[in-house]
Amino acid sequence: MSTTDESDTTGTTELAPSGIPPEDPGSRELAPGSEIPANSTVNRRQGFGDGFLSTISTGWAQRPEILPPAREQAVFAALRRAAVSAAFPGKRLVVPAGPSKVRSNDTDYPFRAHSAFAHLTAWAGNAVPDSVLVFDPREGEDEPGHDVTLYFRERADRTTAEFYANPSIGEFWIGPRPARGGVAADLGLDTAHIDSFAASDDDLVVDEDADLTRFVSELRLRKDEYEIAQMQLAIEVTADGFDDIVADLPRIIAHPRGERLVEGIFHQRARSDGNWEGYDTIAASGPHACYLHWTRNDGAVAPGDLILIDAGVELDSLYTADITRTIPVGGTFTEVQRRVYEAVLEAADAAFAAAKPGALFSDLNAAAWSVIAHRIEEWGFLPVSAEASLDPTTGHHHRRWMVHGTSHHLGIDVHDCAQARRELYAGGTLEPGMVFTIEPGLYFQIDDLMVPEQYRGIGVRIEDDILMTADGPVNLSSAIPRTADDVEAWVARRSS
Repeated sequence: MSTTDESDTTGTTELAPSGIPPEDPGSRELAPGSEIPANSTVNRRQGFGDGFLSTISTGWAQRPEILPPAREQAVFAALRRAAVSAAFPGKRLVVPAGPSKVRSNDTDYPFRAHSAFAHLTAWAGNAVPDSVLVFDPREGEDEPGHDVTLYFRERADRTTAEFYANPSIGEFWIGPRPARGGVAADLGLDTAHIDSFAASDDDLVVDEDADLTRFVSELRLRKDEYEIAQMQLAIEVTADGFDDIVADLPRIIAHPRGERLVEGIFHQRARSDGNWEGYDTIAASGPHACYLHWTRNDGAVAPGDLILIDAGVELDSLYTADITRTIPVGGTFTEVQRRVYEAVLEAADAAFAAAKPGALFSDLNAAAWSVIAHRIEEWGFLPVSAEASLDPTTGHHHRRWMVHGTSHHLGIDVHDCAQARRELYAGGTLEPGMVFTIEPGLYFQIDDLMVPEQYRGIGVRIEDDILMTADGPVNLSSAIPRTADDVEAWVARRSS
């Protein structure tokens, strides 16, 4: 943080007529022997003098409340809330946004609202921590359904100590907070101050009640037109981020921790054109590409190696892309690198061909794994036949080199709909409106003695984002080079 002094952490004490809060602990030094809370930074606290306290609540211009039009996604969020209401008649439902989370002492991670909260409110990248969406059942048979209210901490009155004295929520510290009327108009929701929310023992709460948690997750299995448009936009911005990386390969190669530069270059695009990354960027060069979730990103990026980049931009709406490309750092694949790359591409294309409306989600895995098993058998280091390896009970030897699945749902979470029932996810069928990844890979770790030496240290994954339509699958990320020849041409064109 750029500031060096911190005031006390009192809440919303009303100011006396003099402007001095009664018994305000921030206005004087702590009394000897006073208890210091474990999470306090009171040892850095500076006292407020009488002059400050007598004038802080005066001399401010009026803040006009401008009511915006409802945002584009508000109508879609209203339909989602109606579906939730219909599924839980007579029940009081609570969907928390979640709190801020401490990163280190008194510094927090950037706040991101719970995905179910964002999905049901349309209040995405600018949601306020500790907000709660509440479905109150209406009484009487004439008015079934729920009254829905968004409770949040609105802007602080400048006659309260909260305005200047609370570095976590005070507007003097963090900037203006939204006004209730503006949020109500923006989201098309009734709003109330968070202090007026009272929990009940009978509440069904997301992440506490299994049925509600499952329902709001399954509600995201099929995307509406707004969500699909947002995901296409997220993919386009992500493609720009990949272009930025390829264009800067000479500088990346020259740096001893080139992987960090890859991460930083993509972060700049994500923050300038979106909200953040949808997940930690994987910038895995050389043998690091064989570690599925390599996010340390502290290695060199050397010509002759491949670099596996798995990254996705999250927009302000919180919808994210999830793309992986594996790129020859020096511009061309070696013979063995190309052989592995083209096997993975063949597996991806086989999974895409298996993706039809009504097909099982698991069919994508089966198609990709079949290609992987047969190619490894062809290369001579699968210990059994490909058919034996593909036996789900006694086989799966090939999964030593592709341990992960081929696909997952994608949306407001990078691994979307994770609490859905298995029979609707892994055992479910593909339907129009579903968005999912296809991402086979092959990973030969540097010390894997079951493979010939020339394969060791090679890791390849190709990942695309797929929309299922009534006419079949559409590769939303097909504009990002995929074939070995196109990837080489991409590097030559952008990094020269």
